[in-house]
Amino acid sequence: MKAIVNTAPGCVDWKDVPTPEPAPGQVRIRTAACGICATDLEMIAGWQRTSFPAIPGHEWSGIVDAFGPGVDPKWLGKSCVADNVLGDGGEVGFEHSGGYGQYLLTEARNLYLLPPDFPLSTAALIEPLAVCVRALNRLRPQNLESALVLGDGVIGLLMLLLLKAHGIRHIAVVGGRPGRLAMARQLGASDILNYHDAGTDLPTAVRRLPSAPFPNIAEASGSSAAMHASLEVASKGGRIVVIGDYGPGRADFPWNRILHNELEIIGSNASAGAWPEAVRLATTHALPLDLLVSQCLPAASYAQALDLARRSRDIVKIVLTWKD
Repeated sequence: MKAIVNTAPGCVDWKDVPTPEPAPGQVRIRTAACGICATDLEMIAGWQRTSFPAIPGHEWSGIVDAFGPGVDPKWLGKSCVADNVLGDGGEVGFEHSGGYGQYLLTEARNLYLLPPDFPLSTAALIEPLAVCVRALNRLRPQNLESALVLGDGVIGLLMLLLLKAHGIRHIAVVGGRPGRLAMARQLGASDILNYHDAGTDLPTAVRRLPSAPFPNIAEASGSSAAMHASLEVASKGGRIVVIGDYGPGRADFPWNRILHNELEIIGSNASAGAWPEAVRLATTHALPLDLLVSQCLPAASYAQALDLARRSRDIVKIVLTWKD
């Protein structure tokens, strides 16, 4: 099979690799589409979690192509997505080969069926949507007056859609990319703020937004500055769900801010338990996920696709597509 293989830090190659065979309980997926995630770019650049060579791609959708012993034969030919966490604790697209390959293996127990007419390029967004569904469930919004989303990436825009669907009346989105902020406005944000144009420090600029104060905050940027700002702009009794990846960043703030304002800081990592709801929201077209797919490119054009994902400030989601 063909695969986009991460061979060394910063290096990816179009290679022929063995087509995997499913073991008991496994299915082989013929990849239809795979989104390029910022985590993929971090992985390709080189990190400690995975070694080389590796086949990235955790935002995939596809069709069951073969199955191992113990799997219901009815899955054959069905369109699906799946929770990527496997029984050994590793994940498809990280420790296990993912959707940057023409085929991949996953466990049948993790599969979620898609309607036959559901666009598989759009289905590549179900994985990040599941991350956001879990975050919303952990945030538990009770005051529906307003919410703040820090970050104009895919996760931030999906959180905007979920908060809006949850009934939040006024939602502000803060980011640094004009095209993505324009998308946030199109998706229903009541206020947008480009922090590059704030003209003052971030907390002051956020407090001046018409939708302030904010009892519900989703920090999806991974910026330490944004995390500090969220603590300053949260209303008394506010909840802050933390979804960003802060690398080696460390907290440095007055602990009494949490005490005196009775704040809740809630971490939310990955997507456990959120897949059924994410699949339902996607397949019932409850959310306009297709609007977040900026461009689909053939997998063979991976170099162009990765370059766009790295360099374009206004691209939301690039999806690699595989053909039969």
